[in-house]
Amino acid sequence: MAGKRRKARIIALKALYELDSVGHKPQESLSRLLEDSSAAVDVAAFAQELVAGVLDHQQEIDEVIRQKAPAWPLEQVAVVDRNILRLAIYEILIDNRVPVRAAINEAVELAKSFGGESSPKFVNGVLGSVSLMQTS
Repeated sequence: MAGKRRKARIIALKALYELDSVGHKPQESLSRLLEDSSAAVDVAAFAQELVAGVLDHQQEIDEVIRQKAPAWPLEQVAVVDRNILRLAIYEILIDNRVPVRAAINEAVELAKSFGGESSPKFVNGVLGSVSLMQTS
């Protein structure tokens, strides 16, 4: 069974995915996803923080992705991979409440669960480069 923080990340990823792929309003998607999952209060709060944080910093996060994955135009990165990267980069470079390795591991696990066959390797590679930014 996934831990509370992983559950929150999954809910946040689904909300960001809906926003990115079909334009649903993030708060509406998030509210529905939280209700459907019967998430605990702390899970819901963390999911909301993640979504708000990614959306508040999306421009700078997307620029980091463009810098660290120059061979892949952001618009051509799979929607799920793009949003996994956004979540992890938010946690690594902006939020700073989780160890970098933990954020990367969580992102790779999300990529294994929700992405394509090459998603875990792609996500790990991009975030490995991002982690170097964090230490410099």
